[in-house]
This record gives sequence, structure tokens and C-alpha cells, in this order.
Amino acid sequence: MDPLSALRDFTIRGELDRIVRSGDDFHFGSDYSFPCSAETAYRSKQGSLYTLETLVFFVRHHHLKHTDYLQSSRLRRLPSVTLPDRKPLLDYLHGRVSSSDAIDLLPPPSSAAAVAPPSSSVEEYRPDDPAIPDDDPDEPRPPQPDRVLDYVSLIRTLERPLKDRESLLECRNRDLYAVLTASTRREEERHRLESQQRKDGLVAKTRLIGADNAAVATAEDVDSTPKPKMHLKGSKVGEGVPIILVPSASQTLITIYNVKEFLEDGVFVPSEAKMKMMKPGSAKPDCVTVQKKLSRDRAVAAYEVRDKPSGFKPDDWDRVVAVFVLGKEWQFKDWPFKDHVEIFNKIIGFFVRFEDDSVESAKIVKQWNVKIISISKNKRHQDRAAALEVWDRLEEFMRSRSHT
Repeated sequence: MDPLSALRDFTIRGELDRIVRSGDDFHFGSDYSFPCSAETAYRSKQGSLYTLETLVFFVRHHHLKHTDYLQSSRLRRLPSVTLPDRKPLLDYLHGRVSSSDAIDLLPPPSSAAAVAPPSSSVEEYRPDDPAIPDDDPDEPRPPQPDRVLDYVSLIRTLERPLKDRESLLECRNRDLYAVLTASTRREEERHRLESQQRKDGLVAKTRLIGADNAAVATAEDVDSTPKPKMHLKGSKVGEGVPIILVPSASQTLITIYNVKEFLEDGVFVPSEAKMKMMKPGSAKPDCVTVQKKLSRDRAVAAYEVRDKPSGFKPDDWDRVVAVFVLGKEWQFKDWPFKDHVEIFNKIIGFFVRFEDDSVESAKIVKQWNVKIISISKNKRHQDRAAALEVWDRLEEFMRSRSHT
């Protein structure tokens, strides 16, 4: 009898307690003995044959939840029965079905040799071996079968599985969240350094232009003929780097935490997710520098993004070119403008919303001169188009203001 049939027979009779392990073998009462690592005729849906020790452990612990069973088998360094194989295997071993497509018609090579335990000698012997004593040389001995050691079976009995598909995916003593956090920190540090470099370049450029203006002023002092003064490009919106305002409230989609990914990379990342990635104890940034990287234009414009305009000076307000609105009146409290008409004549407004939100969420915003930008809750590949729409509207607004 092969190992699978013997295990099924003992399972149906409720005699699993008679299956005793001794060394590297399982003894089925006094009837059969098989190597623990002998392959059975039951083939998993993954293509491999289950070993006897795997099936014995499973049939004794099938009452456990699958996750608990997997943990127990891993602790004992045993290959486990996969979830798709659980029910059909139990139905067969308990006799609820008489056959299964997972059973090979021919028994595995090792099981046939495993029925009779191999001899302790590695030499093959025969009945006429002179080393075997003959008590009565005159009395003929009964015929005895040849016993040849199966070296393949002997090797298989010494094999032990080290890894399976599930254990290979385990990373002991490693925290994958910590790896993600560390990677995110490095990326944010890289962005910070790039932003600082861009700021340094802008400061240097401003100083050069300031020096040119000073030279023009000196020349005018010498020559009474009026000379045209030099201006920064876009000076109609104030000297220096343009400013984009975002709400400081958490219920808005675009905040100072995720505005950089949205405008530079064209990807919407929820603010809550970005906050969780920050280093513990880190303070919210006061200013974030963004550039338009979503086009192939060589000229790249830089913008400062801020969410606390309460401390702005008049020169700072002159640099404000855009605002992401929350849709609440209190966002514009203490702003140096008469009303919404004046605000959105001098500053372009954007309202970012999920495309499947109710109309009521944008009811107030529709009364303002504000561009509504819709994004999807799940389709992140559409974020790029939304970010490009913001840039196109902003650049069009900047051009119109520079000529007024």
C-alpha cells in the first residue's frame, strides 16, 4: 500500500493516533512503515507532490484557521498545504469522495520503496550469500526475494525542505514600513536640496538685475536725458518669486503637504499619507518651492507655496498670483481686498474636488471667478492632466497680468 492510501485508511477509521513517528519514519501501527519525507500520490495545484509528513501534520491540524496552520507548519519547518487544496484534500482523506483528479495514477517512485524500510547495509545481498549461515546444509532453504537498496529513496529520506513559496516572501526582523519611510525621507531631502539650489539661483539673478538697475540709475544722474528703467519679467505681479497660496485646513484636497507632488509630478497623494511619512516630530513646512516639470520647455518657472498669509507684507501680497480655495468665506478673512470680485481679478483661484463629489460641495465656489479642477478618487493616471490644466491656466493668467 502506498503512503496516501494508508493515511486515508487510518483517517477514515479514526486511527490517526496509531500513526507514530520514529526517527525518520512513520509507523502505521504494525501494518506499514514509510519515510517521513516520502512523496505521496497527491499533487498540489502548484504542481508538486505533497510529502507524507506534510499530509500527516495537515490532517491532524486541519481544524485550525489557515493562517494559524501556516504559522504552525512554518515553526516546524514543514511545507504546508495550500488554501486551494485544503477542502478537496480533506474530502478525499476523510472518505467523502472516492477519488480526485489531483491523485497521480501511478504512485511516486519513492513510495514503492518506502513500504519496506531499507536495509542498514549499503551492500546488496542475495540468498546464496556465503556470509549467511546455513543450519542444515542438507535441507533446502525456501526461496527468498532479492533485496536491493534503492539509493534514490535513501537520498530522499535524508532531504529536508528549506524554503517554500510562502517562506521565501518572509523578511524576518525587517520592517518594510521603515524601509518605505527611510526612502521617502531621502526623496524629500533631495527635493529640499534642489529647492534650495533653485532659490539660490533666483537670489543671484535678482541681485544681478538689481545691479543693472543701479547702473541705469547712475547713468541717469550723469545724463539728464531720461532712460527707461529695467524691470523683472512679470514685474506687474510684484518683484521676486511668485506666490501660490493653499488652505491650511485639513479638509481640502491640496495642502502644503502634497502640493509639490501634484504640481511637479502630476500625482495626487492624500495629505494624511504624506503626514504619516514625515519624520516624527517634524514641523509643517512654512514654504514649499515648486516648478513646472510636466512639460518639455527648457524655461522652468519657480513658485513659492505658502499657507499662512496672515503675516504678509504689501510686497508679499504683490507676489501672490494664485490661490487654491477651500470654498469657505473665512479663508479670506483679513485679506487686503475689498471683496471676492477684487480677489479673483488680481489672483487666479482654483478649487480641486473629486469628480464624483456632490454638486453642493462646489455650490459656493461656482459663484466666484474660480477654476474648478476635478480629479478621480482612484484613477491616479488622470492626475497629470489635472495638474497640467492648473499650469496652463496659471501661465495664461500670468501673461495677461504682465501686459496690463
